[in-house]
Amino acid sequence: MSENIIDNLKEALKHSPDNTPLRFLLADALLANNRLEEAESEFSALLKTTNNNNAKFGLANVHFKKANYSVCNVILEDLIQNGANEAKIFLLHARALLKENSLSKAMETYRRLLSIDPDFSDEELDGKLRLKDFDDMLEMEDEPGNRFLQKPNIDFSDVGGMEAVKKEIELKIIKPLQHPELYRAYGKKIGGGILLYGPPGCGKTFIAKATAGTVKAKFISVSLNDILDMWIGNSEKNLHEIFELARVNTPCVLFIDEIDALGASRSDMKQSSGRHLINQFLQELDGIDSANEGVLIIGATNTPWNLDGAFRRPGRFDRIIFIPPPDMVTRQSILKLKLKGKPVGTIDSETVAKKTEGYSGADIDAIIDIAVEKKLEDSFKDGFPKPLETNDLISALKKHKPSTQEWFATAKNFATFANESGLYDDILTFLKVKK
Repeated sequence: MSENIIDNLKEALKHSPDNTPLRFLLADALLANNRLEEAESEFSALLKTTNNNNAKFGLANVHFKKANYSVCNVILEDLIQNGANEAKIFLLHARALLKENSLSKAMETYRRLLSIDPDFSDEELDGKLRLKDFDDMLEMEDEPGNRFLQKPNIDFSDVGGMEAVKKEIELKIIKPLQHPELYRAYGKKIGGGILLYGPPGCGKTFIAKATAGTVKAKFISVSLNDILDMWIGNSEKNLHEIFELARVNTPCVLFIDEIDALGASRSDMKQSSGRHLINQFLQELDGIDSANEGVLIIGATNTPWNLDGAFRRPGRFDRIIFIPPPDMVTRQSILKLKLKGKPVGTIDSETVAKKTEGYSGADIDAIIDIAVEKKLEDSFKDGFPKPLETNDLISALKKHKPSTQEWFATAKNFATFANESGLYDDILTFLKVKK
């Protein structure tokens, strides 16, 4: 659009300052001409008088062009949460998420766009976000291979701190794959299981995915909801198909979350269907019908004391690793990672990390969200994003206490009174409690 038209729109608006359609025309024209500061001012002015989705979308476009991808995504997520369902919104959101390297969220957003407009195509998005058989996945939701198989883009270099945990996993999983001939010489299988336990939100899933990335293995992540089925026999079938998927894609890390619910004590099971599922699980772990060579099984649980003892026999989950709340170094890494791409001023990550002792990674994420929400309230007044400062995060701490406290209260009881085998010694060490 020519500069003359913009000048004419500005002149007309002087005589009719409350003319909303006219201001929309001006804002769109400024955006099209990449006069971004002026466009942002006009869209912000519109939002002060109307809650129009088009004004919010226009402001999101401005921030995208200014490379403020985090702000762009916040505005678009607000639109989507409030029911907006237009293809153009999901398209911009997918592009902005891709710029922030949020691949899984970008893929899900692009998938929602394709459900609205199946014929849509975009060279960049198709190249980066369409998985193999992506179109088939839209029609065949029940195909496990399409839903579960991943190729992680992170490894141990992305995991700050947690050195003891990484060393344990290296001995059990990484070294066998790097030196298979040595392990076979001693008659040891390449595979097996590790059980990760600890308070929720402390990175068990992230560690499992980083493990797969480190050994350049495929990654399958499942939880209880992916396995259970209301029809008798189907849960066992689902479990078997997931293990088969892992076996045909070796080397593969099979991560099973909420394993305490799947592997609860058989003596506590009132329904025979639950016992059948546990027995099926034990058979899959043992590889009775199919070999598990090259399948690395990682289970995660918040309540290891609820797990059937049969799961801890040699050859199953014979290594049990405590995943504590992140240490000082890890908390700083999490802060920097979570703040990346957001408008930030001066952040003293060391000070914040010191004040978040005992906080899980999820807790730190929640603190940042609280601080961001406060900044958004301030930013909506003039449409300009306000940078996060150290004091914003410190203030947010007062509104969110560590979620790990309740878990440790329960865990301490088990570690003190039901720890004959020394299984929970790591909890006592972490709590600095003498045995």
